[in-house]
Amino acid sequence: MLAPAPFSGVYAMLYAFFDAAGALDRDAMRTQTRACLANGAHGIACLGLATEVDKLSLAERHQVLEWVIEDVAGVVPVAVTVADATIGDQVAFAGAAKAAGADWVILQPPPARGLAEAEYIRFFSAVAGQVDLPVAIQNAPEYLGVGLTADGFLALQRDQPNVTLIKQEGPALAAAEMIARTEGKFAVFAGRGGLELPDNLRAGCVGMVPAPDCIDVQVRIFQHMCSQRPEAEAEAEAEYRSILPVITFVMQSLPHLLCYGKRITAARLGLTAVHDRPPSLPPSDFGIACAARYAKALSPYRQARDPMAAPGLAFP
Repeated sequence: MLAPAPFSGVYAMLYAFFDAAGALDRDAMRTQTRACLANGAHGIACLGLATEVDKLSLAERHQVLEWVIEDVAGVVPVAVTVADATIGDQVAFAGAAKAAGADWVILQPPPARGLAEAEYIRFFSAVAGQVDLPVAIQNAPEYLGVGLTADGFLALQRDQPNVTLIKQEGPALAAAEMIARTEGKFAVFAGRGGLELPDNLRAGCVGMVPAPDCIDVQVRIFQHMCSQRPEAEAEAEAEYRSILPVITFVMQSLPHLLCYGKRITAARLGLTAVHDRPPSLPPSDFGIACAARYAKALSPYRQARDPMAAPGLAFP
């Protein structure tokens, strides 16, 4: 049902886990990455909105990049979001991502809002022209306040042929229209935590980039949708219905995702505490109870240290 693409499948966009002192938590980050791999993630992504990239210093972003590349160890592709404010800084961080071993980068728009589309195209073109990797653009007007049109993407690709992917945050209808109007010239990944996942795949998306909350189930949905078995689509829909309440709960807003989605993931990882870095949404007792209930329904992730959980994977 899905067209082949150089990069496809379900990529887990990692959360940033912090320790009680407010620093990045090395052990928790490693546990998260390994669990995503053990549960079938087709790729790992980092430094996007779920990684709270806007709260991380440049040194911390380099640290996350280094840890992720080390923990993935070449088992699956790694996509790195580049969120710097200037052309020069984006080029520098994308170069660091390539040097570290990333497979592709996802460019976010500059912080200026309300510019003509041609200005954003100029920005992305200037960055992509100096990046020796496949480039995606995060098209997320609802979250970032900026989005390109299909004509804008086609113009950008004419200038920079390495711009071959789109991370499309929005309804499946919008994804279908984008794919049709760009004539299949881009590999389009869906977002929004997996909302409308089966329909996004029917629309022609090659995969999705959710936070890890339901990564194991979303991998199974993708596999069902790729299958030629007559019953596979119904199985995908059943799996999707099983996690839709979780997705609906965590995706009410980005602060809600960072507060409660991270806690669902932590519970499934067996982590005993979640420490938020301000500014953040304070969790309520009711919200924590909801997150605990959803985590229990999803059950713990299969653990990477169990050799039967991830046959063929070797971790450093």
